[in-house]
Amino acid sequence: MSATLDTAPLSPQERAEAVRHAIWESVVKIDIDHHHPPQDISVKVSLNTVGCIVICSGEATSLTIRRTQQLAREDTEPYVFLGLQATGTSLVQQNDRQAVLRAGEFALYDTSVPYALSFEAGVDHHFLRFPRSALALPERSLREMTAVTFGADNPVVALTFAYFSQLAVTDGLRHERHAQVITEPSVELIRAAVASRLGDSQLARESMETTLNLRIMRYMREHLRDRDLSATRIASVHGVSVRHLYTLLARSGITLGDWIRSQRLAGCHRELAAPNARHRTIAAIGRGWGFVDATHFSKVFKQEYGLTPRDWRDLNRASSPSLS
Repeated sequence: MSATLDTAPLSPQERAEAVRHAIWESVVKIDIDHHHPPQDISVKVSLNTVGCIVICSGEATSLTIRRTQQLAREDTEPYVFLGLQATGTSLVQQNDRQAVLRAGEFALYDTSVPYALSFEAGVDHHFLRFPRSALALPERSLREMTAVTFGADNPVVALTFAYFSQLAVTDGLRHERHAQVITEPSVELIRAAVASRLGDSQLARESMETTLNLRIMRYMREHLRDRDLSATRIASVHGVSVRHLYTLLARSGITLGDWIRSQRLAGCHRELAAPNARHRTIAAIGRGWGFVDATHFSKVFKQEYGLTPRDWRDLNRASSPSLS
């Protein structure tokens, strides 16, 4: 996926809302406080994906970004952002810490916890979003490393900055064939930077047992559309028994069958409302998310949302501004 947004052609009254809508729909739910009156707001955003990595590159007039507790609670999948400072400075605040970023530096922040980003002199930044489950960082390590400056005085950090800066601007790397090859090395490079910053070489080598739950959740999200997604399959892929799988999920308050059904229904809910899916029949959308029986699909959808799939689709005919 590749998309851009430039507020220059928009009327001043449309600019702030167009930016908010585009970022909410494509990157993350945040509040944006522009420091200028509407007629002086200028924002240019490019959006790309490389495998599971979403890359949002932005240039803008000064603003403050806030991820509130309420917004953090609303999202079901946590992400970790790697924020690269291209020029100028910015301030990252999370977990009672703050990090000043200068050109050539970066910071991490976690979408499951409130944060604030301040760009007093304007934005020239690359925001790279990773599924938290893909990074598979232990909770303690991630918490210690959010809102911490990763500076170029560390050679591993300097390499990481150079690599992701290049990834953010190289069109050819976004081709699916290349994306599949570089996703895992990208993840491992972040883990190496964190390990180096912590002074904990064991982190780069440690058993993935500590992050097994995160990897299981990532796998289930990636394979929600598979009709044969089951406890037996999930357990086998991750080398655990079905009983151990149920125990792990129970610790997170998850009942497997209920979770799969609710997540599939949420996928149908989103797709039925999407303008680019209007050519698909309701039954086909249901089948695409593992609901083989159309009658059963309609029944459980209404139980979950209070409307039939058709009624929900009919309510979502109006178009909204978006990245183009």
